Amino acid sequence: MKLLILTDGITPFVIGGMQKHSQNLARELALQGHSVTLFHCVTGNNKLPERVDLTNVFGEKAMQNIESICMRFPAPSWYPGHYIKESYIYSRMLYKRIESRLNDFDFIYAKGFTAWHFLEQKKKGKKIPPIGVKFHGYEMFQQAANFRLRIESYLLRQPVQWNTRNADAVFSYGGKITELILSLGVDRSKIVEIPTGIDSSWVVQEINPTKGDIKHFCFLGRYERRKGIHELHEALQQLREENFHFHFIGPIPQSKQFKHRNITYHGTLKEPAAIQSVLDSCQVLVTPSHSEGMPNVIMEGMARGLAILATPVGAVQAVVDESNGWLVTPGDANALAQCIQSINHMTKVDLAEKQHASLLRIRQFTWEEIARLTIKQIGRFVGTD
Repeated sequence: MKLLILTDGITPFVIGGMQKHSQNLARELALQGHSVTLFHCVTGNNKLPERVDLTNVFGEKAMQNIESICMRFPAPSWYPGHYIKESYIYSRMLYKRIESRLNDFDFIYAKGFTAWHFLEQKKKGKKIPPIGVKFHGYEMFQQAANFRLRIESYLLRQPVQWNTRNADAVFSYGGKITELILSLGVDRSKIVEIPTGIDSSWVVQEINPTKGDIKHFCFLGRYERRKGIHELHEALQQLREENFHFHFIGPIPQSKQFKHRNITYHGTLKEPAAIQSVLDSCQVLVTPSHSEGMPNVIMEGMARGLAILATPVGAVQAVVDESNGWLVTPGDANALAQCIQSINHMTKVDLAEKQHASLLRIRQFTWEEIARLTIKQIGRFVGTD
């Protein structure tokens, strides 16, 4: 199948869960023999990646089926909602670059707003292949953590709804994400439910044996209000007398760090081996987000055999339940503290059962399976199913 994939960046050139999803999906589709024309971008003055950089990311075999076209995302403005305007300009840039070749493709897979101008042209009668749109978590329709985020979410809602309604297909992680898409007026027949995936190289065969009596917890992510890190710090303040160790992976500003002998801030770790090393020393991954899609960090934690403490937002409940973790109300620091304390007093045997359940479940979410499912579902819209 010939696919045009429109993205707002891929890792490691742009950092984020959506970008990691784009990179993994494009690579696996190419490895399975599909022709992939991949639009991606860099921001600011960052260097445009060369073929050797892309080969390091995708591998030589995948690159045989990938045509990479990298552009610069428009420079940000200062006023509220500027990202919406810049996203539309970026979509128009992509369209102009590929307009003469649109009939070469069977399907267009578009992340976020990247297909916005394509959808406008299609509504005007331009002949364009089926377009599938993916807004990962529809966070703008989920609970916002503060007033500023509520305003930002409000500004995003109308253009997100327009893109979603006018797409030929709408990709969802399932769970509450599908419910949100339906609430926007999208017919269920257009919704394609596909979970996110994990690279099989991340998946360990067995959980790492617990050494010593102290339990180790981990938070992996950016310092971003919707990630619930404020509530997590508040919970840790309440638990300062508990005997456990907490690890933070990610760019947490030093001024925002909670100083305690049982807390380690590892900073940004870009190499998978470095992240895996920290995760392998832990038993529980904590993701107390206010809004999410299906977080990559949860998949990564499960792949390393960790039990998951999370909030029931987005499609989290598709991968986390009482068998492999715990779900607490988003924004409730007291409930989060109580849950961490309860986990800390669990027996090693009981905690290991949840860890094993995570590892067993994650094996059905490898990127090989996700790519095959994606092609099968796309077949519904191009007449090959």
